[in-house]
Amino acid sequence: MEEEKKCDCKGSNRNHQATASGGAVYGFGFIGAAIYFISHAATFWLGVLGFLKAIVWPAILVFEALKALGA
Repeated sequence: MEEEKKCDCKGSNRNHQATASGGAVYGFGFIGAAIYFISHAATFWLGVLGFLKAIVWPAILVFEALKALGA
């Protein structure tokens, strides 16, 4: 029974380092987008809107790219 648990644990131990680079790219993109949008904001609420845009900019980018490709 105990050996069975050990086998299950080994199977769930995956390489999580491969996903770390994607998180770093998104993190740097988020920081850059937040700085860009907030620095171009004229009012506080436009700064808040810029922060929200910085969170979702990858989704907007992919949507617009697919729309331009006609997909």
